Amino acid sequence: MNCKKFSTSKTMAVSLFLSFCFVLLSSISSTSVAKATKDTLFVGDYLQDGQTLVSSGRRFEFGFFSPGNSSNRYLGIWYKNVPLTVIWIANKDYPITDHSGVLMLTSGDGVSLNNVTHCIWNIRPKRLARSPVLQILDSGNLVLRDGTSGNDPEGYMWQSFDFPCNTLLPGMKLGWNMKTGSGWFMTSWKSADDPSRGDFVFGMENIEMPQLVLRKGWTKESRWGPWDGTRFSGSKELNANPILKSVFTFNAEEVSYTFSVTDNSILVMLVVNQQGLVQYLIWRNHTNEWIPLVNLQTDNCDRYGVCGPYGSCYKDDPECSCLEGFTPSSPQAWSIMDWSDGCTRKWELDCKNGDGFVKYEGLKLPDNSHLWTNKILSHQESTCVMWSGDLVDMRTSTEDSTEIIYIRMARKELDSIADARRKKLVEKIAIIFLAAVTVMLLVGVIGWLPGVGTSVTDYVEESAVEDLELPYFDMVTISAATNHFASDNKIGQGGFGTVYKGVLPDGQEIAVKRLSKNSGQGLEEFKNEVILIANLQHRNLVKLLGCCIQGEERMLIYEYLPNKSLDNFLFDQTRRKLLPWRKRFSIAIGVARGLLYLHQDSRLRIIHRDLKTSNILLDADMNPKISDFGVARIFGGDQTEEVTKRVIGTYGYMSPEYALSGLFSVKSDVFSFGVVLLEIISGKKNWGFSHPDHDLNLIGHQRAEDRPMVSSVVIMLRNESSELPPPKEPGFCAESSSTGIDALPGELNPHTANEVTITDLAGR
Repeated sequence: MNCKKFSTSKTMAVSLFLSFCFVLLSSISSTSVAKATKDTLFVGDYLQDGQTLVSSGRRFEFGFFSPGNSSNRYLGIWYKNVPLTVIWIANKDYPITDHSGVLMLTSGDGVSLNNVTHCIWNIRPKRLARSPVLQILDSGNLVLRDGTSGNDPEGYMWQSFDFPCNTLLPGMKLGWNMKTGSGWFMTSWKSADDPSRGDFVFGMENIEMPQLVLRKGWTKESRWGPWDGTRFSGSKELNANPILKSVFTFNAEEVSYTFSVTDNSILVMLVVNQQGLVQYLIWRNHTNEWIPLVNLQTDNCDRYGVCGPYGSCYKDDPECSCLEGFTPSSPQAWSIMDWSDGCTRKWELDCKNGDGFVKYEGLKLPDNSHLWTNKILSHQESTCVMWSGDLVDMRTSTEDSTEIIYIRMARKELDSIADARRKKLVEKIAIIFLAAVTVMLLVGVIGWLPGVGTSVTDYVEESAVEDLELPYFDMVTISAATNHFASDNKIGQGGFGTVYKGVLPDGQEIAVKRLSKNSGQGLEEFKNEVILIANLQHRNLVKLLGCCIQGEERMLIYEYLPNKSLDNFLFDQTRRKLLPWRKRFSIAIGVARGLLYLHQDSRLRIIHRDLKTSNILLDADMNPKISDFGVARIFGGDQTEEVTKRVIGTYGYMSPEYALSGLFSVKSDVFSFGVVLLEIISGKKNWGFSHPDHDLNLIGHQRAEDRPMVSSVVIMLRNESSELPPPKEPGFCAESSSTGIDALPGELNPHTANEVTITDLAGR
């Protein structure tokens, strides 16, 4: 990879020659560049600063760039359609200080990068082709190959994938090429402006039992593994997930780790940054940024040897503890949470006195700096390994570990550990027995009580959901989409539970409604909403994408509406300015159309029962969509009303007959719509502490039969010339006294009967 050195006596001549070549090439650029295809350089072609090669699928671009605030020029590869994200650099340690760089391809000397004075970087493959070509592929790999042999990886004379920088793409490897003896490893940048070799190196160690290690200089910072034949021990971050799949190769030709993506349209890369953080990043189009998909360093236990020899790290407090049979080497240091000295044996080993081995499970395997493996058996046939020296960098595994490690102990310690474990076993059996008896008694009591004991499947029959052909989402997908239900993804809270924003692997944004175990609503409302909304399709109703039913988890997955609910605009002093009268009118019409569909135009006649501004969501164009059908009810074709003992809804939006008597009908939703309409017009909430001046009460139509149908409401709103029915006398509801801050007894005006008026319509 090093350029050929020039002798001192020839330097001036070579400089003049290169200068002449540069001027000559510039003068005939229209001829020479024309010979190069957009992703390939042929013999005799060149690439000047300002020109680029673009892969056939327009995913990657190859050319000259300047990182950050630097004016230096580098030859590298970056993503084509996202803000500058460099994934590979040819001359990272040898920048060009001006724009004179030229990349040339010749049949005899291979590929060389020069400026006007000397050679900066070159490729000199061991074998040369008759017609070599340099090509940038859609994988991000820059390859030098024989132009007559096709694009077969076996025919590559050189490829950039063999020389990673700070970024690993799908298909790039970490490890060793056993045929050539070369290794693949990553190095961090020195800074955002300087891509030269930084402090951190990330790669694989120990061919016999490979593990991934991050070093700062010669010091180990973090370790993942070793590889146990199926996975990296104690490193759940490297396990497969809905987007990534780890690929490990262990054979006579190579020992390597790489990764692949389940969907090639997703952009994912593994990066080692200047601070030594190793993480998978994924590109999100909707936010136009790279965000962490997986962080390999998740907690303090990922720091190498944090608990010292024979210490085991756990992510909760206290972080470190000694293995059985060991005690802190420095109790005073441990008391101030300095565990670096680790642990020491309680009893020294004595071969003559019957030493033995103690079995440990659920531990990350220790560092493999000093170990022996059985080379007679293949890696797939045996994972039996013997360690010598101190055991360092262990942690309590956070996954279902299958590794077993046996540690040699003195005879006295064997007896002590056996007694302690026997005592713990008896305690566990007693606890399990008592728990089982308690559960059986509770089940018996619950089963005996009338109306109790209904199973979860009675509430959510899987067959009923399957009949709706509603897509199922697995828990892993939803958890990954919401960043494991992170608080930063929380966008709402209601009677049902918590609502989270999520992003599916294909980039689609979703809203995840998760049933809380302490929810005021329950499984019946969950089933009700699934069955109802799955049968409804209207532009003014929120769209249900699917559901997730796993164990005790119940979740509904909706389309994500970025503007959230209507009340966020109406009752906010700043955001209400974004709702001019024309938009408010459009929202009112949309809500009315949604109600009309529920009451009249859908296959089922549905009473919402909880229509309010917080249940009216707004999409990106501020179009309203009615949501939350957990308490909705289906009416038969000739049914007009129903009485319930379970009054559910929101006071202030409930009709009087429903709130007081449990009687509801389509007119109940009309009352709620009237309240919503007043809130849209006034920008004020429908309730609050105020002086009880009943003459100011504008809510009319106390009697259900006096209220119009939604179809009439739509006509009223759409036709200015239509004749409106005269309003009825305002209704009065019984009120309880209040001592709120807005209702001071000394400021109340006396009531008089003659303050009540009836309004008549009259033309202007």
